[in-house]
Amino acid sequence: MNPLDRYEPLVDDVDAFRAACDRPLPSVVRTNRIKASPARVGDAFDEEGVAYDPVGWHDGLFRLTDGNPGGNWPHLHGWTHGQEEVSVLPTLALDPQPGERVWDACAAPGSKTTQIADAMADRGTVVANDNNLGRLSALRHNAERLGVTNTIVTNQDARNFSTKPLAFDEFDRALVDAPCSCEGTCRKNPDVLDEWTLDHVHAVAGIQKGILTRAVQATRPGGTVVYSTCTFAPEENEAVLDHALATEKCEIVPFDLPLETVPGVTEWDGETYDERVRRAHRVYPHHNDTGGFFCAKLRVGGTEEEIDGSDGDADGSDGDADGSDGDAGETGVAR
Repeated sequence: MNPLDRYEPLVDDVDAFRAACDRPLPSVVRTNRIKASPARVGDAFDEEGVAYDPVGWHDGLFRLTDGNPGGNWPHLHGWTHGQEEVSVLPTLALDPQPGERVWDACAAPGSKTTQIADAMADRGTVVANDNNLGRLSALRHNAERLGVTNTIVTNQDARNFSTKPLAFDEFDRALVDAPCSCEGTCRKNPDVLDEWTLDHVHAVAGIQKGILTRAVQATRPGGTVVYSTCTFAPEENEAVLDHALATEKCEIVPFDLPLETVPGVTEWDGETYDERVRRAHRVYPHHNDTGGFFCAKLRVGGTEEEIDGSDGDADGSDGDADGSDGDAGETGVAR
């Protein structure tokens, strides 16, 4: 069975959905503002004869006609980073601020980690964690190329992540861009559909629940956790959020994204989920000519006294995290 068949009841136009999933994915690069502005990148592309189209919904994204994001000098000099268009959404939802402490729980190979560092103006601390040691080398390489200096790299199972090696015990924000069954990437990697099994969906959903639980626990009251995947499976999306709502002090909050999305689903395969999962966003390939994606934003709960008494708020902190950016050997970038 093609796993896309099971998601047809969720989409508004089945034919358009299937046709989009069969088309190759556009090649996109993100401007690294640590080193260059979008205008400078555009000028550099013009000088080198790189054909491109700016992505209208987000300044600093460019679609490249030749499909080779790494074959030009702006990439080599760290002005740009090849990143799938919808992959920038979690950092937009997270909205990290300069001086904060941010955890990227599943970071390698570093696209989102470096985007977070960029959004923070390379100030504060990003803890980029991944349990795959081999992939962390790519993360470190990307961080160095992009000039990121505020990132510490850790190699732990995110479900049991320990802050003991750090100089602090909680984060202002956390991103869980979770490992998943990846059907949403079928436009760039069609093999994921051939390798898909329902057993894997159920197995990885258990891992996702553990990682999101730890992220909520590791984030201060009033802080923000963003959960994202590149799968269409409700078992890995809404069901994971439903579990977090039932077991942890957190709330799914409404937020806007600058492209067409649809709300999360509350019923699937005989299961019913908390109505608040509708505040999450589903991205389907035929709506924006992108990959498939899922993104939700959570506010960590606690008493009002705990939230009011914590350092900073969900939009900023006291900025003393800058002191941990000095170890060049532990610098990195994320997914």
